[in-house]
Amino acid sequence: MGQEISSAHFSEEDFSEFLARLREETQWLNACYTNGACSHQGNLAGYEVEAWLVDAAMQATPDNTAFLTALDDPLATPELALFNIELNYPPLPLQRGALDTMQRDLDAFLQRVSALAESRGEHLVMIGILPTLRRDQLNLKNMTPLNRYRALNEQILRFRGRPVHLDIVGREHLQYDHNDVMLEAATTSFQLHLQVPFERAHCYYNAAIALSFASVGVAGNSPYLFGRDLWDETRIPLFEQAIEVGGYRGVAQGPLRRVSFGSGYARHSILECFNENLEHFPVLLPRLFDTPVESMSHLRLHNGTIWRWNRPLVGFDPEGTPHFRIEHRVIPTGPTVADMLANAAFYYGLVAFHARPDRSLPLDFASARDNFYQAAKTGLGTHVRWQNGQRITLSQLVCQWLIPQAREGLQSLGISEAEIEHNLCIIAERIETGQTGAQWQRQFLQQHSGDFELMTSVYHANQQGGRPVHQWPVGHV
Repeated sequence: MGQEISSAHFSEEDFSEFLARLREETQWLNACYTNGACSHQGNLAGYEVEAWLVDAAMQATPDNTAFLTALDDPLATPELALFNIELNYPPLPLQRGALDTMQRDLDAFLQRVSALAESRGEHLVMIGILPTLRRDQLNLKNMTPLNRYRALNEQILRFRGRPVHLDIVGREHLQYDHNDVMLEAATTSFQLHLQVPFERAHCYYNAAIALSFASVGVAGNSPYLFGRDLWDETRIPLFEQAIEVGGYRGVAQGPLRRVSFGSGYARHSILECFNENLEHFPVLLPRLFDTPVESMSHLRLHNGTIWRWNRPLVGFDPEGTPHFRIEHRVIPTGPTVADMLANAAFYYGLVAFHARPDRSLPLDFASARDNFYQAAKTGLGTHVRWQNGQRITLSQLVCQWLIPQAREGLQSLGISEAEIEHNLCIIAERIETGQTGAQWQRQFLQQHSGDFELMTSVYHANQQGGRPVHQWPVGHV
């Protein structure tokens, strides 16, 4: 979905021709895989950071077009809403020094972007859902004027045949109908990419799925939407409901949803996901490319309109060899760079540990899925299922099992002991204090009469200070 398209409107012939090319490219990818012609290179890591532009009153500011023109950096791109931007980090080998390099580079990038925002009378805020966001700001006037976003809105509403309906039950209950896809713009994420060897791509994909509950549970930073206290990670149900379109059987209410935890583990190869894309998801954006089948332009665009929380991606090595990446989409942005890199280290370590050939998955798919939604809803105190069916709180599981596993996984990648200790200690201390971004937001509002503007302003100041969220005070401003 990062690709711009030439038109927002399509004919039936466009859909038919796109489907034919999608089928041809899917067959070509299967042949490449079978013939061993895909990349063996693995453990290349990168990320995307989605952020908010806000004014002095902490209100979303629809200014990304002018802002990005002023920034003039190819690694910064627009998002669906005019008040969101995306910052991208080019991949680097996940080895000794990588985590330190990623943190140093992201700090420097954000300082430059934030300085530009301040010079324009704005602020850059990294948070899963902006607490001050109003419903009336999520309108088509605030949509970034690109054809791919207009087409996305048009096609999703055409498939649905009715408005978007939110029904989120958390600490409070929110029901709300909306007439376009702009609700999706309320969610901003820290998306982790990991390129993996093609012959073991399904093992990494499955490990990412199995451990997603831990990623989302320790990183909660999105408790509020339109003033309602909902899930620790309200992004999860919000994104799923904001673009609720299913597969061929029943379309909007089909058995497979375009935003979902997925339909199951990959049994034999990562190709099962791309074959499922072809067989079970109707074409949403039939933009036709004048490119050879080997570029897989139609396959990659179609895959970009299916938002699994762990999404397999196809790209190319510098020499043109097709490769596979796993995009881990469950983590919100913020609260600080230190928090985000700790979340990344925790995830990369766990996946490296559980994707090893001598490891079996710790959970069946149904348990992994149940754990994921429960952890997104209630965070560190969630009772999750673990190996042999035992029930344990997420906090206990992380301390007793998952941090040691993440440490071993990072060691196997060659990450230095200093990097491992620095990042996993942040996770451990967050567990010990019980203070995630979501919990800090709730505690602050309780002590400051529900003042969302004040809370967002103090959040931003703490974010600029750089200390991880478990060290943030809540009793004074």
